[in-house]
Amino acid sequence: MIKILHLITELDVGGAEQMLQKLVTHMDSGHFHNSVVSMTDRGVLGKKISSRGIRVFELGMSRGRPDPKGFFKFYRLLKKESPDIIQCWLYHADLLGLITGRAARIKKIAWGIRCSDMDFADYRFTTKTTVKLCAQLSSGLDGIVVNSEKGMEVHRQLGYFTEKMHLIPNGFDLTRFSPDNSAKGWLLNRLGLPRYTTLIGLVARYDPVKDHETFLKAAALLAETEKSAHFVLVGKEIGPENYKLRPLLGGPLKKRVHLLGYRQDIPRLTAAFDIASSASKGEGFSNTIGEAMACAIPCVATDAGDSARILGDTGIIIPPGDPKSLARAWRDVIARTPAERRTMGERARRRVAENFELGKVTRQFEAFYRHLLD
Repeated sequence: MIKILHLITELDVGGAEQMLQKLVTHMDSGHFHNSVVSMTDRGVLGKKISSRGIRVFELGMSRGRPDPKGFFKFYRLLKKESPDIIQCWLYHADLLGLITGRAARIKKIAWGIRCSDMDFADYRFTTKTTVKLCAQLSSGLDGIVVNSEKGMEVHRQLGYFTEKMHLIPNGFDLTRFSPDNSAKGWLLNRLGLPRYTTLIGLVARYDPVKDHETFLKAAALLAETEKSAHFVLVGKEIGPENYKLRPLLGGPLKKRVHLLGYRQDIPRLTAAFDIASSASKGEGFSNTIGEAMACAIPCVATDAGDSARILGDTGIIIPPGDPKSLARAWRDVIARTPAERRTMGERARRRVAENFELGKVTRQFEAFYRHLLD
């Protein structure tokens, strides 16, 4: 039995957090024993993970602040649990996991890199410092899991030791994310919209890197000519209370944008879209795009991270930060016949099944962990 302890910054809803949840709940429990440690609190996903019989620990650290108490608490936990492997997820966890793991004499320590393009102007000083320090310490690791080719290249340029990097993409549950012919009618009824409405969706937490501004500027351009188009935004901090979004919601977008906030019914919402989008300036491996493809929804995405590699020839890729190109790509999809859009979505789902299906990705992680201990 291989004992793996996963360390992550937090367990609220995010791409890395969701991949961690999927991984630990799908690994072969006959050969792997997983436990999860959140540097902060249990969060939404911690409760879901523990409900599956996987132990979840909390260090109670404050976000963005160094905390010696957290170090000693984690050190004591490592000595008690004595895992074979520490798998760290995200930069702050990478740093804490390496320092504490070496002090506790854990056999193997692996990092997780989940992003690529980074504009450090959008991040705290502590995050920038942590990334630079991790680059200097990366040669002392046993392995690094990277979920995108772009992430590997960007971190090589940042000074990360690349010889121990292993590319493992995000994985998607094709039973949970699947086509649903009733989903669009359900959502239209909830929103009080007619059946001829075209729904364009963006599922992403509010964060500068997700670039909601470009999405909404493109929406305003499309709304001037496509009277049936409505725009559905889903994610943490996506609601009327977000004062940064308000200035972008007037003019042609008045009553055309629907801010749904954090939701737990993402599979059904995604399956309800006519077009799914990502407007990100930076990504590693976009969960939003992979989930929409699994639901057989046509996708338009910016060329950020590995989005072009994920979509292949099944969707449309446009430059980041270009509202005109985004609106033009939406018009292209809308102009296609229903049969053409359906074929576009079916090809996308097949691509996920062949390359990014959760079971296949989980087996890659299991092989990586076995290799670490060889």
